[in-house]
Amino acid sequence: MAVHLRLHVHLRARTISSLAPSPSLSDVVNDLCRILSDRRAAHHELEPALLPFSSHLSSDLVDHVLRRCLNLPLSSHRFYLWALRHPSFRPSPHSLSILASSLLSSRLYPLLWSLLSDLPHSPDPKIFHLFFRSYASAGLASDAIRAFSNMPRFGVSPTLHDLHFLFLSLCRYKLVADAQAFFDKVKTDFSVTQKTYSILMNGWAKVEDSKMALNLFDEMRNRGLQVDVAAYNTLLAALCSGKRVSEAYDRLLEMQKVYGLEPDAASYSVFIRTACDAKELGTTVKLLDRMKRYNLAPNMYTYNCVLRLFCEMEKIDDAYELLDEMLERGVKPDVWSYNAVLAVHCKLKEVNKALRLFSRMDRDSCLPERHAYNMLLKMLVGVGRVDRAMEVWDGMEKRGFYPAAPSYSVMIHGLCRKKGGIEHACRYFEMMVEEGIPPYQSTCELLKDQLLHLGLKEKVDILFDKMQRSSSCTIQELSSSMDRKKKAYQDRKEIEECTVHHHQSVIRKLNPFGSSKIFSDVSCDVPEEKGPASLEEAVSAALVVKGILLYRCFYELSRGLMLCLGLKERSKYALIRCSGAHHAYMSAMGAMGRSKKVNQAQKEMEDLAL
Repeated sequence: MAVHLRLHVHLRARTISSLAPSPSLSDVVNDLCRILSDRRAAHHELEPALLPFSSHLSSDLVDHVLRRCLNLPLSSHRFYLWALRHPSFRPSPHSLSILASSLLSSRLYPLLWSLLSDLPHSPDPKIFHLFFRSYASAGLASDAIRAFSNMPRFGVSPTLHDLHFLFLSLCRYKLVADAQAFFDKVKTDFSVTQKTYSILMNGWAKVEDSKMALNLFDEMRNRGLQVDVAAYNTLLAALCSGKRVSEAYDRLLEMQKVYGLEPDAASYSVFIRTACDAKELGTTVKLLDRMKRYNLAPNMYTYNCVLRLFCEMEKIDDAYELLDEMLERGVKPDVWSYNAVLAVHCKLKEVNKALRLFSRMDRDSCLPERHAYNMLLKMLVGVGRVDRAMEVWDGMEKRGFYPAAPSYSVMIHGLCRKKGGIEHACRYFEMMVEEGIPPYQSTCELLKDQLLHLGLKEKVDILFDKMQRSSSCTIQELSSSMDRKKKAYQDRKEIEECTVHHHQSVIRKLNPFGSSKIFSDVSCDVPEEKGPASLEEAVSAALVVKGILLYRCFYELSRGLMLCLGLKERSKYALIRCSGAHHAYMSAMGAMGRSKKVNQAQKEMEDLAL
């Protein structure tokens, strides 16, 4: 109760401070995003915290919040519904598209369908494109096709452009057979073009089925559709993916001589990507030189394929020359171009070269993203350059990057494994909690284990208290993983369970009746007495599990050993009188009593029994 009261007071104070006279849009957006982050789960109370912001509602504000909270689909959805309930609020055309991207990225399809059903107007057709892509990425081809067929129900008439986007989505994720089947069904309902065939041919190229691509190419020509360079390029890609490279070269000549079409950069790029996939560096370089002679520049995707090949073969100098060539030819390297080179520097632990590459990215106006930062931070911490890792971290905000849980985890996990790094690890963990970013449970457990290993129990309690006082409901729920008392109990319970499991297996091997006979009346002959070694092993196992309440194991031990010793009647009596934690101990005492000490053992059992 005290924790909830402190949380309520903290939120109220923060809300009042954020609603000072004339707050800026960015301040209100920051406060709202923090609230959505703190209450990201469905069972978290959200609306009471949003009420003070009712007077600031605007389409611009909602758009900014939804963009910032793309990775919080549930709380974004609840925030949008809350905004819609205000009579004065009118959403912009972009708000629903932003929310749709957020929901579909987490595959929350029913929420979005329900939202579309309640709209007073027809939705933007681009939202259906998002459905196509999301369903296809999940391997749900039938659902993607159903979404296309349901467009008229929402007042949207599907066009050829929508059909093309459906096919592009299906083919991108190799669901080309479903795309082909639907195409055969609806091709008479639309005025299909060579682009339609090219999309499907490209899909068959992805699954390396050049025969189907050729069939589509022939069908396209038979329908009298114009064969253009794009269609031929798609056919070349299909042939190359089907390991029919020589036939692809023949088609390239046919394209020039028969149809009088000049190959473009994409035509040669098909062969360059094929050579890169085959790790044929010499062929790749020759094709690049040939394109230079024809004054053709590869696109970004082709350049990145060549860059990856150079980096895989650790031809770093060639990779840097290619980066320079890209700039000279007007193709600006993207973040994946630099990431390919950075990965090699990090793999080889080349600190200075990696940092210089980061500086070059700044000069080339290419901002690093999460993968680049995580690679560099992991390498710097791993080689012991914690000071440089902290410098990179401090420069994130200047570059417009705000670290999330993965980046914090890279720092915390790396520092925990470094001698003397536990203090810095705790500092980053505290920063994470203060920013309202829920840590991974593995991060909490690793940090706590390291602190306990070093005897820093007080620090664990401090972190546990900070998590409990966090404004984030998710962090409060995660605080249990930082509770050292709970962990000690769990560790003890796990040890006991493992001990019982081990010794129970010993007992069952020595028990001739098995677990199915535990509670049944014994009607079989009493077996011969076991040898001393077996009996002593069983008694030892019983004493180990003494005090651990494993009901079936105790009874099995008791009856099994007593019957082995010929104590049929006394075993029944012992089973009736045994109780709780004394089961194993009394069974062992009865077994050790043997024939000459039965009475003494029986007296011990009666004294201990309830």
